[in-house]
Amino acid sequence: MNDFEKKIVKKVKKIIDIENIDEELLFEALCHSSYSNDYNSKGRPIKSNERLEFLGDSVLNLIIAEHLFKNYNLNEGDMARIRATVGSELILFETAKRLKLGEYILLSKNEEKFGGREKHSIISDLFEAILGAIYLSLGFETTREFAIKNLKNFIKQSIEGKLFLDYKTRLQELTQKDLKIRPEYKLVRQEGPPHNRTFIIDAIINGKRYGRGIGKSKKIAEQLAAKEACENFSGDMDGK
Repeated sequence: MNDFEKKIVKKVKKIIDIENIDEELLFEALCHSSYSNDYNSKGRPIKSNERLEFLGDSVLNLIIAEHLFKNYNLNEGDMARIRATVGSELILFETAKRLKLGEYILLSKNEEKFGGREKHSIISDLFEAILGAIYLSLGFETTREFAIKNLKNFIKQSIEGKLFLDYKTRLQELTQKDLKIRPEYKLVRQEGPPHNRTFIIDAIINGKRYGRGIGKSKKIAEQLAAKEACENFSGDMDGK
């Protein structure tokens, strides 16, 4: 690590409040593949966070499942639904955003230019990679404490039926009620190779763009665009 990277790692250690995490693993968790590729091409080998993200995703699924099993009397179907909701790209992005982790992810200049710090897929993967780094450094207990501390409100809301993720349906309800029209979704562009596509989609209401979503599938990108559009459209209606 160079001096700049060391400063980034120390800042993230303070954010996650885990002082004794392995700094090399945390550094790896912060390295997006674009940053890794950038430096590898210059003869400085750096690992990307993709392997840690894979590990963190698996550990997170177990943490949520165990928490639900031990603390709530839910059937298998409800546990599966809640685990999928709380562990979704949307929720993990919101969690990482609250912690301001996106400010510290290491990206290539090109990825930075195209808004990588606001891409839901990149920032949700970052959260999972950090979980992977915590797990390898300090084990399951510490990882569980960190995950539940940051996700417990989402778990509670999901159990109570208050965590609404179908933003497309919600947006349609709003536009039908106020304007008697349906929102439209426009594919702005797609980026990346065929095996790793990123889709950018706009939510259009009455010819005006109200939201933009970026995701690894069109479905996710549309939901993210609808989420932003719900907020902006409601604000417009409140102001009238």
